[in-house]
Amino acid sequence: MLTFKLTVAYDGANFSGWQRQPGQRTVQGELERAWLAITGETVTFNAAGRTDAGVHAAGQVASIDSATTIPADRLAAALNAHLPDDMLVVHADQVAAGFHATHDAHRKRYRYTIFTGRARPLFVRGRAWHVPAPVDLDAMRAAADHMVGTHDFASFQSAGSPRESTVRTIYEVTIAAGGTGQGRAGDSRGSAPHAPGPLTLLETPALVTIDVVGNGFLYHMVRTIAGTLVDVGRGRRESEWVARAIAARDRSAAGQTAPAHGLMLVEVEY
Repeated sequence: MLTFKLTVAYDGANFSGWQRQPGQRTVQGELERAWLAITGETVTFNAAGRTDAGVHAAGQVASIDSATTIPADRLAAALNAHLPDDMLVVHADQVAAGFHATHDAHRKRYRYTIFTGRARPLFVRGRAWHVPAPVDLDAMRAAADHMVGTHDFASFQSAGSPRESTVRTIYEVTIAAGGTGQGRAGDSRGSAPHAPGPLTLLETPALVTIDVVGNGFLYHMVRTIAGTLVDVGRGRRESEWVARAIAARDRSAAGQTAPAHGLMLVEVEY
């Protein structure tokens, strides 16, 4: 048996999340169907993160043990020939036996995108949460400072997916406006660029991105971080409120849960 590591990208709009579910269209389900088509094997892929319905990914990582004889450098093309247009295997690698996409991940980077223009977004619709008012970036950055480090993030976890521990480490929170990449709190190691794509150039001045890098995340944690920071940015709360929300260990103490469609899993480090 060989072990393979796949980097997968997808538009989450029409998926019911990563995890296979009966009667639902999921990323895992489509990937496993494609694998069956090219290898004849019925398998279960492990993923670095089980993204929710509507959440996108540019660098999801999945792993599998397989007896296939297809070379790793041909797997991506073979799989993509059987995958739908809204997902793509970016590349495939053969890795050391025992590699596990979930258990071996050290750091994950999520990016939440907000569109602050008064009119609704056009080019980034489905990729950004429309907040039709300016936000105070300095206040958001001051609030983000309280999130960096090892804390009990129980206040930022939605009900529905309990974990043994709600303690997580956030290495970095970056808040950038207009694709500038400025305004980082925490450890900047491995930071991803914030340059806009060609279709977003017209709307770039109204875009605000929140990058969160951590060793792991609770259910809806990044979306709640984004919603909390927006509450601060709109002047509804002061930046010091975030420290009190963390200390409370109570979901009602933190801010709103931002919509799923603004969230993307950018990369996973091993």
